[in-house]
Amino acid sequence: MEHWPPDAGPNEEKPALVHAEIVHHLAGRNALGVELLIAGRQKDAIAEFQRTLAGCHAELGPDHLCTLTVDGNLGVAQVAAGQRRDGMARIRANVAHRARVLGDDAPLTLTARDALAAAYRLSGDVDAAVALSRQVTAQRVRLLGPTAPDTLTSRMGLIRAVAAAGDLT
Repeated sequence: MEHWPPDAGPNEEKPALVHAEIVHHLAGRNALGVELLIAGRQKDAIAEFQRTLAGCHAELGPDHLCTLTVDGNLGVAQVAAGQRRDGMARIRANVAHRARVLGDDAPLTLTARDALAAAYRLSGDVDAAVALSRQVTAQRVRLLGPTAPDTLTSRMGLIRAVAAAGDLT
């Protein structure tokens, strides 16, 4: 799950104050969805993320960082609730959307790829998890350095994926 993007600014269609109020409201709803998911209430989290995503699309548009965040969180919630096919499809589409809008090396794109790798691992597709974890880790090492917090997070995900594949050495 992802934290709310800090640089989700206004656009030409909404004055800054109105935009800030809308983003604040939707951020609160996203946070509620995250809390529901953490509490193990996957179905409630899915419903909250769906409502929030509809609000994001209506108020901010499909390419807004906040919309992308909620969409990715919805996919994670679906996987957690056992809706593997729908959740994985959503996360894959979210990664592709972020790559188109933000670029392949953008931090939020890499965060989504890392989440996809974790979802592969948790869903039992360890080969895909290992391959994607290696890719994300290499990108983060190249972009951020070997000891950056996000790089270390990706390295831990890679270790988990390799262990899940049976390589315990």
